[in-house]
Amino acid sequence: MLEKAPLMLRNEVNLVPLPYRGVSVQPYDGAMTESAIVTHFLDREAYRRTEFVVLRSSNGAYAVVAVSSEDRQPLFSPIRQIEVLALPDACVYVRDPETDCGNRSALASLALRNGIGADKTLICEGKFDHVNFIHRPQPLVVKVVEVAPPEPPKLFDLVTHVLGYADLPPIIAVLERIELKELTRNQSPAAYLVPCRSGGLDDLGAPVHYLDERPPTRENWTLIGCERSLQFHRHYYGDEPPRIEMCPRVIAGSRNEPTILKCCLLEFDIERDGEMMIVPWGADLPMVERALRALAQAVKEKP
Repeated sequence: MLEKAPLMLRNEVNLVPLPYRGVSVQPYDGAMTESAIVTHFLDREAYRRTEFVVLRSSNGAYAVVAVSSEDRQPLFSPIRQIEVLALPDACVYVRDPETDCGNRSALASLALRNGIGADKTLICEGKFDHVNFIHRPQPLVVKVVEVAPPEPPKLFDLVTHVLGYADLPPIIAVLERIELKELTRNQSPAAYLVPCRSGGLDDLGAPVHYLDERPPTRENWTLIGCERSLQFHRHYYGDEPPRIEMCPRVIAGSRNEPTILKCCLLEFDIERDGEMMIVPWGADLPMVERALRALAQAVKEKP
């Protein structure tokens, strides 16, 4: 007698088969019940790489099934174990040619946009007309605290880029934007000193000077900058001007939610502070990927 759920995948969250060549799409016009589907598959042969089957009926109903054979060496082997992961009432089929079916975060994002929660299974027909699914999507939501300009905010752009290719758990990045111009509200200095010509900070209602250009004359300015900028100013001019703090780490404060931000006091490596990952101001894609992986692991290990 076949056990009811021998593969024990039904309750797994964020299940995404990778590589998705292990997912087969098959027409099926039998009864969409667990017992009928198990009877249909038991002892039928399956290709040795097939681990999941998406059943598609002529009336547009879908189901998702996990299958297993005793021997994966022959090209085809009889199916010995079957687990029905989702019946039609829990399956949502979405065609989106822009979604990469080989990317967990892309599938999680598509599920979120379509209001598909952790009690459902999203079946996606995505790029190249390929099909994959995410079962019980429950992605990790990560706040990205970043200043703007530049536009787009650099760290958020890096995170989005990394999530487009990296082999990571499903992650949804949410931008927590720090508008630098808003920080100058209610300020009326004779001039501003900003870290560099990043664009977008040349119209602040007062003359703007650039710290990285080391202005030859010390003006009566207010510095928009972080602790590192203040250190530069001390070195250049021997004093501390009025300052508007722009460090994402300082502005964000302590956090008890998954967060990634940058701090220019870090120069060569990333740092973890609870559920917060800090990267250097000049972080690159590999560094951001390491930070996201470490953050996902930290959340996984959380009691």
